[in-house]
Amino acid sequence: MAKNSSSKTGKDKGKGAGGTIALNKRSRHEYHLEDRFEAGLSLEGWELKAIRAGRANITEAYAVVLKGEMFLVGAQITPLISASTHVVTNDRRSRKLLLHRREIDTLIGRVQRDSYTVVPTALYWKGNKVKAEVALAKGKQSHDKREASKERDWDREKQRVMRRHNKDA
Repeated sequence: MAKNSSSKTGKDKGKGAGGTIALNKRSRHEYHLEDRFEAGLSLEGWELKAIRAGRANITEAYAVVLKGEMFLVGAQITPLISASTHVVTNDRRSRKLLLHRREIDTLIGRVQRDSYTVVPTALYWKGNKVKAEVALAKGKQSHDKREASKERDWDREKQRVMRRHNKDA
């Protein structure tokens, strides 16, 4: 019997899912991001419905280790009034990050030994599952932030000049 592989084709990828759910742009400004990991999220039904409605925010979220497991703390998923009438909701509850043991051990070691922080950089759909991209991060100092800002402005200015020059030629 032949298996139906239509869900694996490039055409169907992300159909109806929408791709990116939430980005943490602030993390790129506040931290030097190094290694990135993809983690699943342990969610309740009302949280999934709220995420589908676009009510997720991870700007103030971070990951912590409790009893050898990783948890996402501070992520806000605002409940839908119609979907969560029968449950008591906590929009900022700690949600378990689903990672392989090897990845958890790596993260724990780097956090404890090298004083890194684990921050979420994005929430996105992968098939019908919600995934979180978490990164090992070191905090930037204010002069690093200014330098990054100058670099970004200079790159933007170079692009303007190049566009103007190509248009004139």
